[in-house]
Amino acid sequence: MLKKVLIANRGEIALRVIRECMDNGIKTVIAYSEADRDSLPVMIADQAVCIGPAAPAKSYLDKERIITAALLTGCDAIHPGFGFLSENPSFARMCEENGLKFIGPSSSVIADMGDKAKAREMMKTAGVPVVPGSDGPVSSLEEAQQIAEKIGFPVLIKASAGGGGRGMRRANSPEEFPEALQAASMEAKAAFGDGTVYIEKLILNPRHIEVQILADQFGNIVHLGERNCSIQRRNQKMLEEAPCFGLAQDVRERLYAAAVKAAEVCSYESAGTVEFVMDHDGNFYFIEMNTRIQVEHPVTEMVTGVNIVLQQLRIASGAPLNIRQEDIHIQGHAIECRICAEDAANGFSPAPGKADFVHFPGGCGVRVESALFSGAEVSPWYDSLAAKIIVCADTRVQAVRRMRRALAETIIRGIPTTLDIQQLILYDRKFLRGSYTTGFADEELPSLIRTLNTAGTIAEAESSRHPDEQDKTASASANQA
Repeated sequence: MLKKVLIANRGEIALRVIRECMDNGIKTVIAYSEADRDSLPVMIADQAVCIGPAAPAKSYLDKERIITAALLTGCDAIHPGFGFLSENPSFARMCEENGLKFIGPSSSVIADMGDKAKAREMMKTAGVPVVPGSDGPVSSLEEAQQIAEKIGFPVLIKASAGGGGRGMRRANSPEEFPEALQAASMEAKAAFGDGTVYIEKLILNPRHIEVQILADQFGNIVHLGERNCSIQRRNQKMLEEAPCFGLAQDVRERLYAAAVKAAEVCSYESAGTVEFVMDHDGNFYFIEMNTRIQVEHPVTEMVTGVNIVLQQLRIASGAPLNIRQEDIHIQGHAIECRICAEDAANGFSPAPGKADFVHFPGGCGVRVESALFSGAEVSPWYDSLAAKIIVCADTRVQAVRRMRRALAETIIRGIPTTLDIQQLILYDRKFLRGSYTTGFADEELPSLIRTLNTAGTIAEAESSRHPDEQDKTASASANQA
């Protein structure tokens, strides 16, 4: 097993990795910025090393400083978490060159899968369905326009070296296309240092479904089922479920086979996620592979009982997978709500500041992932994610009720959060029927926000959504599935 791991991240994912290392006798070092000096990960790690000021470019994105911190503290591995340098092939390569195990796939695999255009071609060659689009990065506006007109509008312009919704723009018509192309390229350059983009046909209001996989260096690959991540706002996920409600079993099996094939074709190692969009007829298409742990990994852990971070550590230590596909069984239903420091009534604008008082829920089947505590500061420098509330129950209806209760128990005072809007989603008809798509945010959020703004309390807002009727709808849908 690894002896000492540097965590090159912050917040709840840094805390998650530190805890897992400690549970398994692995020493930890947290690399932190000046803005995170008083954070919970810094408090509980075995060692803490300040790597620079608050600006990510001078701390969490500074590859040299992180490598130096790991070498000076005697680490034998680096866990990148998600975001920041987690999918940066040059960082993974620097780790390899300095004798540090990058806890994730090899730098070459990250490069191949990070180049979304190349990944598409690899999947296409392997027989994994892909969304119609350009064969690779586009080199000019003229070329891009020709491709867009050939496949038909609307189209998505996507960063070749990106993820997480950054460097992505929609163009509904030829008139919108030039500005969208420029905006996507500029955002991709700023976020990933690479402004190349490719074009995909936009499948209107699909479901966004992803399959979690684990793979070791010996060629063993397993999948851990699927997650439905269709409730998104500006390509940022808000709520995730496992498994995907109402999915036909034959479609599931084909999804799993495609995900495993995707891992095989790129010689994958570690935890990874293969993402698909699915149209209304059940046809699915590969969109990308995330070569890191996902924010929403807890819902998969809850329904499979598989500790994904522990498996990452085992695989990075050179151990073979200790689970076989036949050992993995999906039991129950899990839901995760992302609680962000954002003002939903004001366009979901970031709302950094001091959390004066924090109380998280408990009870059977409830899990919280957060580095927030009473008196902690939510920094304006980083992502607004403040906490993840996760629940699991025997059925989807029970999981929804449990999540309602868990959110009602959660108290975060001093800063606006998305707690209330998440609570209202749990009473929404489309959500309860399980029929929602990536169009949910555009279709439902405006109404939910109006309900929230006109109601005196969240209890009144919930009541206005007719929860008894909603539960009956959800129960009827569950019985039909």
